[in-house]
Amino acid sequence: MRAVETQLVFKSSEAVMLKCVEGSQNLVSSLLPKLIDAIKNNKTTEAIKALEEARLRILEIIQDVDKMVQRYETLNKDVATTTSDIITEKKETEIALQRLSEEQQAIKDSIKKLEGQLNDTNAETEEIQRKIDVKNNQLQRAVRDLAAETQKMTIVAVFVPFIGPIIKAATESKFVPEATANIRRLEAELNGLHSLKASAKQRAWNLQVQLIDKRMSLAKIQTDLGIIPKPTYLQDVQIYLSKNQKVLTELKAFWNNVHSLLGVIKNKTFVGEDLINEPDLKEEFLKSMHTSSEIWGMFGVSCNKSVKIFQSQAKDAYKFLEINPTSLSTEEWQKQYDLVKNQLENLKVSGNLATSAIEK
Repeated sequence: MRAVETQLVFKSSEAVMLKCVEGSQNLVSSLLPKLIDAIKNNKTTEAIKALEEARLRILEIIQDVDKMVQRYETLNKDVATTTSDIITEKKETEIALQRLSEEQQAIKDSIKKLEGQLNDTNAETEEIQRKIDVKNNQLQRAVRDLAAETQKMTIVAVFVPFIGPIIKAATESKFVPEATANIRRLEAELNGLHSLKASAKQRAWNLQVQLIDKRMSLAKIQTDLGIIPKPTYLQDVQIYLSKNQKVLTELKAFWNNVHSLLGVIKNKTFVGEDLINEPDLKEEFLKSMHTSSEIWGMFGVSCNKSVKIFQSQAKDAYKFLEINPTSLSTEEWQKQYDLVKNQLENLKVSGNLATSAIEK
Protein backbone atom coordinates (compact mmCIF):
# COMPACT_ATOMS: atom_id res chain seq x y z
CA MET A 1 0.00 0.00 0.00
CA ARG A 2 2.83 2.38 0.90
CA ALA A 3 4.65 1.43 -2.30
CA VAL A 4 1.64 2.22 -4.46
CA GLU A 5 1.00 5.48 -2.62
CA THR A 6 4.64 6.49 -3.05
CA GLN A 7 4.55 5.78 -6.77
CA LEU A 8 1.32 7.78 -7.07
CA VAL A 9 2.87 10.70 -5.17
CA PHE A 10 5.91 10.63 -7.44
CA LYS A 11 3.64 10.61 -10.50
CA SER A 12 1.64 13.48 -8.98
CA SER A 13 4.91 15.30 -8.32
CA GLU A 14 5.78 14.89 -11.96
CA ALA A 15 2.37 16.28 -12.93
CA VAL A 16 2.71 19.30 -10.61
CA MET A 17 6.22 19.94 -11.91
CA LEU A 18 4.88 19.87 -15.47
CA LYS A 19 2.20 22.32 -14.37
CA CYS A 20 4.94 24.55 -12.93
CA VAL A 21 6.80 24.30 -16.26
CA GLU A 22 3.64 25.09 -18.19
CA GLY A 23 2.70 27.93 -15.84
CA SER A 24 6.19 29.42 -16.06
CA GLN A 25 6.17 29.22 -19.84
CA ASN A 26 2.71 30.75 -19.94
CA LEU A 27 3.80 33.63 -17.74
CA VAL A 28 7.02 34.20 -19.67
CA SER A 29 5.55 33.85 -23.16
CA SER A 30 2.05 35.26 -22.71
CA LEU A 31 0.80 36.85 -19.50
CA LEU A 32 3.84 38.95 -18.55
CA PRO A 33 4.46 40.15 -22.14
CA LYS A 34 0.74 41.04 -22.32
CA LEU A 35 1.07 42.94 -19.03
CA ILE A 36 4.24 44.73 -20.19
CA ASP A 37 2.59 45.68 -23.50
CA ALA A 38 -0.48 47.04 -21.70
CA ILE A 39 1.72 49.21 -19.44
CA LYS A 40 3.76 50.49 -22.38
CA ASN A 41 0.55 51.53 -24.19
CA ASN A 42 -1.00 52.99 -21.02
CA LYS A 43 -3.85 50.44 -21.13
CA THR A 44 -4.40 50.40 -17.39
CA THR A 45 -7.57 48.29 -17.45
CA GLU A 46 -5.96 45.60 -19.61
CA ALA A 47 -2.82 45.69 -17.44
CA ILE A 48 -4.84 45.17 -14.28
CA LYS A 49 -6.74 42.32 -15.95
CA ALA A 50 -3.49 40.63 -17.09
CA LEU A 51 -1.95 41.12 -13.66
CA GLU A 52 -4.94 39.49 -11.98
CA GLU A 53 -4.85 36.60 -14.42
CA ALA A 54 -1.16 36.09 -13.64
CA ARG A 55 -1.93 36.24 -9.93
CA LEU A 56 -4.60 33.51 -10.25
CA ARG A 57 -2.26 31.28 -12.24
CA ILE A 58 0.52 31.70 -9.69
CA LEU A 59 -1.78 31.11 -6.71
CA GLU A 60 -3.12 27.96 -8.38
CA ILE A 61 0.42 26.63 -8.76
CA ILE A 62 1.22 27.53 -5.14
CA GLN A 63 -1.89 25.68 -3.94
CA ASP A 64 -0.93 22.58 -5.93
CA VAL A 65 2.58 22.69 -4.48
CA ASP A 66 1.17 23.13 -0.98
CA LYS A 67 -0.94 20.01 -1.47
CA MET A 68 2.19 18.12 -2.56
CA VAL A 69 3.98 19.22 0.61
CA GLN A 70 1.08 17.85 2.67
CA ARG A 71 1.01 14.58 0.73
CA TYR A 72 4.71 14.04 1.25
CA GLU A 73 4.38 14.83 4.92
CA THR A 74 1.55 12.30 5.29
CA LEU A 75 3.35 9.67 3.24
CA ASN A 76 6.55 10.20 5.19
CA LYS A 77 4.68 9.60 8.45
CA ASP A 78 3.05 6.50 6.97
CA VAL A 79 6.41 5.09 5.85
CA ALA A 80 7.84 5.87 9.30
CA THR A 81 4.92 3.96 10.83
CA THR A 82 5.50 1.06 8.44
CA THR A 83 9.18 1.03 9.34
CA SER A 84 8.22 0.96 13.02
CA ASP A 85 5.79 -1.88 12.31
CA ILE A 86 8.54 -3.78 10.51
CA ILE A 87 10.82 -3.35 13.55
CA THR A 88 8.05 -4.64 15.83
CA GLU A 89 7.29 -7.52 13.46
CA LYS A 90 10.98 -8.40 13.31
CA LYS A 91 11.19 -8.53 17.11
CA GLU A 92 8.01 -10.59 17.36
CA THR A 93 9.29 -12.92 14.63
CA GLU A 94 12.60 -13.38 16.41
CA ILE A 95 10.75 -14.12 19.67
CA ALA A 96 8.43 -16.58 17.88
CA LEU A 97 11.36 -18.30 16.19
CA GLN A 98 13.24 -18.48 19.49
CA ARG A 99 10.19 -19.92 21.25
CA LEU A 100 9.57 -22.47 18.51
CA SER A 101 13.26 -23.38 18.41
CA GLU A 102 13.22 -23.97 22.17
CA GLU A 103 10.02 -26.01 21.90
CA GLN A 104 11.52 -27.96 19.01
CA GLN A 105 14.65 -28.73 21.05
CA ALA A 106 12.57 -29.73 24.07
CA ILE A 107 10.51 -32.11 21.91
CA LYS A 108 13.66 -33.53 20.33
CA ASP A 109 15.06 -34.12 23.83
CA SER A 110 11.79 -35.84 24.81
CA ILE A 111 11.90 -38.00 21.68
CA LYS A 112 15.49 -38.97 22.40
CA LYS A 113 14.56 -39.88 25.99
CA LEU A 114 11.53 -41.88 24.89
CA GLU A 115 13.58 -43.69 22.25
CA GLY A 116 16.10 -44.60 24.94
CA GLN A 117 13.34 -45.88 27.21
CA LEU A 118 11.85 -47.85 24.31
CA ASN A 119 15.20 -49.41 23.47
CA ASP A 120 15.67 -50.37 27.13
CA THR A 121 12.15 -51.83 27.27
CA ASN A 122 12.70 -53.79 24.06
CA ALA A 123 15.99 -55.10 25.46
CA GLU A 124 14.19 -56.02 28.70
CA THR A 125 11.50 -57.84 26.69
CA GLU A 126 14.15 -59.79 24.78
CA GLU A 127 15.88 -60.71 28.04
CA ILE A 128 12.58 -61.92 29.53
CA GLN A 129 11.94 -63.95 26.38
CA ARG A 130 15.33 -65.61 26.79
CA LYS A 131 14.44 -66.49 30.40
CA ILE A 132 11.07 -67.83 29.21
CA ASP A 133 12.83 -70.02 26.67
CA VAL A 134 15.18 -71.34 29.38
CA LYS A 135 12.33 -71.93 31.82
CA ASN A 136 10.31 -73.69 29.09
CA ASN A 137 13.20 -76.05 28.47
CA GLN A 138 13.52 -76.74 32.19
CA LEU A 139 9.80 -77.41 32.47
CA GLN A 140 9.77 -79.70 29.44
CA ARG A 141 12.69 -81.72 30.85
CA ALA A 142 10.97 -82.00 34.23
CA VAL A 143 7.80 -83.24 32.53
CA ARG A 144 9.69 -85.77 30.42
CA ASP A 145 11.53 -87.03 33.52
CA LEU A 146 8.26 -87.42 35.39
CA ALA A 147 6.60 -89.14 32.45
CA ALA A 148 9.40 -91.67 32.28
CA GLU A 149 8.57 -92.90 35.80
CA THR A 150 5.54 -94.96 34.79
CA GLN A 151 3.92 -96.46 31.78
CA LYS A 152 0.74 -94.51 32.42
CA MET A 153 2.48 -91.14 32.58
CA THR A 154 4.39 -91.91 29.40
CA ILE A 155 1.17 -92.56 27.56
CA VAL A 156 -0.31 -89.31 28.93
CA ALA A 157 2.80 -87.39 27.89
CA VAL A 158 2.63 -88.81 24.38
CA PHE A 159 -1.08 -88.36 23.74
CA VAL A 160 -1.68 -85.20 25.76
CA PRO A 161 1.07 -82.73 24.82
CA PHE A 162 0.03 -80.20 27.47
CA ILE A 163 1.65 -79.67 30.83
CA GLY A 164 -1.57 -79.16 32.77
CA PRO A 165 -3.08 -82.62 32.16
CA ILE A 166 0.29 -84.24 32.75
CA ILE A 167 0.68 -82.54 36.14
CA LYS A 168 -2.92 -83.48 36.97
CA ALA A 169 -2.21 -87.08 36.06
CA ALA A 170 1.00 -87.13 38.13
CA THR A 171 -0.82 -85.72 41.14
CA GLU A 172 -3.62 -88.25 40.90
CA SER A 173 -1.13 -91.11 40.55
CA LYS A 174 0.56 -90.15 43.82
CA PHE A 175 3.96 -90.82 42.24
CA VAL A 176 7.09 -88.69 42.91
CA PRO A 177 5.50 -85.74 44.68
CA GLU A 178 8.86 -83.92 44.67
CA ALA A 179 8.94 -83.99 40.88
CA THR A 180 5.38 -82.79 40.71
CA ALA A 181 6.16 -79.91 43.07
CA ASN A 182 9.16 -78.95 40.94
CA ILE A 183 7.00 -78.87 37.84
CA ARG A 184 4.47 -76.66 39.59
CA ARG A 185 7.26 -74.31 40.71
CA LEU A 186 8.67 -74.10 37.18
CA GLU A 187 5.17 -73.47 35.84
CA ALA A 188 4.63 -70.63 38.32
CA GLU A 189 7.98 -69.08 37.43
CA LEU A 190 7.14 -69.35 33.74
CA ASN A 191 3.77 -67.66 34.30
CA GLY A 192 5.54 -64.87 36.18
CA LEU A 193 7.93 -64.37 33.26
CA HIS A 194 5.02 -64.22 30.83
CA SER A 195 3.40 -61.60 33.04
CA LEU A 196 6.61 -59.57 33.07
CA LYS A 197 6.86 -59.86 29.31
CA ALA A 198 3.25 -58.69 28.85
CA SER A 199 3.93 -55.71 31.13
CA ALA A 200 7.11 -54.84 29.21
CA LYS A 201 5.29 -55.06 25.87
CA GLN A 202 2.54 -52.77 27.20
CA ARG A 203 5.16 -50.24 28.31
CA ALA A 204 6.76 -50.45 24.86
CA TRP A 205 3.40 -49.79 23.23
CA ASN A 206 2.75 -46.79 25.49
CA LEU A 207 6.20 -45.43 24.62
CA GLN A 208 5.44 -45.90 20.91
CA VAL A 209 2.20 -43.93 21.29
CA GLN A 210 4.07 -41.11 23.08
CA LEU A 211 6.73 -41.12 20.36
CA ILE A 212 4.09 -40.80 17.64
CA ASP A 213 2.53 -37.85 19.49
CA LYS A 214 5.89 -36.13 20.00
CA ARG A 215 6.94 -36.65 16.39
CA MET A 216 3.65 -35.15 15.18
CA SER A 217 4.21 -32.15 17.45
CA LEU A 218 7.75 -31.83 16.11
CA ALA A 219 6.48 -31.93 12.51
CA LYS A 220 3.97 -29.16 13.28
CA ILE A 221 6.64 -26.95 14.85
CA GLN A 222 8.98 -27.54 11.92
CA THR A 223 6.13 -26.56 9.59
CA ASP A 224 5.50 -23.40 11.63
CA LEU A 225 9.20 -22.59 11.52
CA GLY A 226 9.14 -22.98 7.75
CA ILE A 227 6.16 -20.62 7.41
CA ILE A 228 7.67 -17.81 9.48
CA PRO A 229 9.82 -15.53 7.29
CA LYS A 230 13.44 -15.12 8.22
CA PRO A 231 14.05 -11.95 10.27
CA THR A 232 16.93 -11.19 7.87
CA TYR A 233 14.40 -10.28 5.19
CA LEU A 234 12.52 -8.00 7.57
CA GLN A 235 15.77 -6.34 8.57
CA ASP A 236 16.58 -5.67 4.92
CA VAL A 237 13.10 -4.25 4.27
CA GLN A 238 13.55 -2.02 7.32
CA ILE A 239 16.83 -0.69 5.90
CA TYR A 240 15.26 -0.06 2.50
CA LEU A 241 12.22 1.67 4.01
CA SER A 242 14.50 3.93 6.05
CA LYS A 243 16.42 4.88 2.91
CA ASN A 244 13.19 5.62 1.04
CA GLN A 245 11.98 7.62 3.99
CA LYS A 246 15.12 9.75 3.77
CA VAL A 247 14.36 10.36 0.10
CA LEU A 248 10.79 11.36 1.00
CA THR A 249 12.13 13.74 3.65
CA GLU A 250 14.44 15.33 1.10
CA LEU A 251 11.60 15.61 -1.41
CA LYS A 252 9.34 17.19 1.18
CA ALA A 253 12.12 19.73 1.81
CA PHE A 254 12.31 20.18 -1.97
CA TRP A 255 8.59 20.95 -2.18
CA ASN A 256 8.88 23.28 0.80
CA ASN A 257 11.62 25.09 -1.12
CA VAL A 258 9.41 25.24 -4.21
CA HIS A 259 6.57 26.58 -2.11
CA SER A 260 8.77 29.22 -0.48
CA LEU A 261 10.37 30.17 -3.80
CA LEU A 262 6.98 30.59 -5.42
CA GLY A 263 6.02 32.91 -2.61
CA VAL A 264 9.14 34.99 -3.23
CA ILE A 265 8.59 35.03 -7.00
CA LYS A 266 4.94 35.97 -6.51
CA ASN A 267 5.93 38.84 -4.27
CA LYS A 268 8.55 40.00 -6.76
CA THR A 269 6.07 39.67 -9.62
CA PHE A 270 3.53 41.90 -7.91
CA VAL A 271 5.90 44.17 -6.04
CA GLY A 272 5.21 47.02 -8.48
CA GLU A 273 1.49 46.50 -9.05
CA ASP A 274 0.73 49.76 -7.21
CA LEU A 275 2.69 51.56 -9.90
CA ILE A 276 0.25 50.63 -12.68
CA ASN A 277 -1.74 53.81 -12.13
CA GLU A 278 1.42 55.94 -11.92
CA PRO A 279 2.45 56.80 -15.50
CA ASP A 280 5.62 58.48 -14.32
CA LEU A 281 6.81 55.26 -12.67
CA LYS A 282 5.89 52.85 -15.44
CA GLU A 283 9.58 52.35 -16.43
CA GLU A 284 10.31 51.09 -12.94
CA PHE A 285 7.32 48.75 -13.13
CA LEU A 286 8.39 47.48 -16.55
CA LYS A 287 11.86 46.79 -15.19
CA SER A 288 10.28 44.78 -12.37
CA MET A 289 8.20 42.77 -14.89
CA HIS A 290 11.28 41.97 -17.00
CA THR A 291 13.08 40.72 -13.88
CA SER A 292 10.07 38.60 -12.93
CA SER A 293 9.98 37.15 -16.43
CA GLU A 294 13.64 36.08 -16.12
CA ILE A 295 12.98 34.52 -12.72
CA TRP A 296 9.97 32.58 -14.02
CA GLY A 297 12.05 31.40 -16.95
CA MET A 298 14.78 30.01 -14.65
CA PHE A 299 12.13 28.45 -12.42
CA GLY A 300 10.60 26.67 -15.42
CA VAL A 301 13.98 25.25 -16.44
CA SER A 302 14.55 23.90 -12.90
CA CYS A 303 11.10 22.33 -12.83
CA ASN A 304 11.75 20.68 -16.17
CA LYS A 305 14.86 19.00 -14.72
CA SER A 306 12.87 17.77 -11.74
CA VAL A 307 10.24 16.16 -13.98
CA LYS A 308 12.77 13.59 -15.21
CA ILE A 309 13.80 12.79 -11.65
CA PHE A 310 10.23 12.09 -10.57
CA GLN A 311 9.69 9.94 -13.66
CA SER A 312 12.63 7.75 -12.58
CA GLN A 313 11.49 7.59 -8.96
CA ALA A 314 7.92 6.63 -9.85
CA LYS A 315 9.29 3.65 -11.77
CA ASP A 316 11.70 2.26 -9.16
CA ALA A 317 10.37 3.29 -5.75
CA TYR A 318 9.67 0.29 -3.50
CA LYS A 319 10.12 -2.13 -6.38
CA PHE A 320 11.84 -4.50 -3.94
CA LEU A 321 8.52 -5.05 -2.15
CA GLU A 322 7.03 -6.62 -5.28
CA ILE A 323 9.19 -9.76 -4.79
CA ASN A 324 8.71 -12.42 -2.12
CA PRO A 325 12.30 -13.13 -0.97
CA THR A 326 11.39 -16.52 0.55
CA SER A 327 10.55 -17.83 -2.92
CA LEU A 328 14.02 -17.09 -4.30
CA SER A 329 17.11 -19.24 -4.40
CA THR A 330 20.20 -17.97 -2.58
CA GLU A 331 21.78 -16.84 -5.85
CA GLU A 332 18.62 -15.10 -7.08
CA TRP A 333 18.10 -13.51 -3.67
CA GLN A 334 21.61 -12.02 -3.77
CA LYS A 335 21.02 -10.80 -7.33
CA GLN A 336 17.78 -9.06 -6.36
CA TYR A 337 19.43 -7.69 -3.20
CA ASP A 338 22.25 -6.08 -5.21
CA LEU A 339 19.76 -4.73 -7.76
CA VAL A 340 17.64 -3.12 -5.05
CA LYS A 341 20.71 -1.59 -3.41
CA ASN A 342 21.70 0.02 -6.70
CA GLN A 343 18.16 1.29 -7.29
CA LEU A 344 18.01 2.80 -3.83
CA GLU A 345 21.38 4.43 -4.22
CA ASN A 346 20.16 5.98 -7.45
CA LEU A 347 16.93 6.98 -5.76
CA LYS A 348 18.94 8.63 -3.00
CA VAL A 349 20.97 10.58 -5.54
CA SER A 350 17.79 11.60 -7.31
CA GLY A 351 16.44 13.02 -4.09
CA ASN A 352 19.52 15.20 -3.70
CA LEU A 353 19.28 16.29 -7.32
CA ALA A 354 15.65 17.21 -6.84
CA THR A 355 16.55 19.45 -3.93
CA SER A 356 19.47 21.06 -5.71
CA ALA A 357 17.55 21.50 -8.97
CA ILE A 358 15.10 23.97 -7.53
CA GLU A 359 17.81 25.71 -5.51
CA LYS A 360 19.61 26.42 -8.77
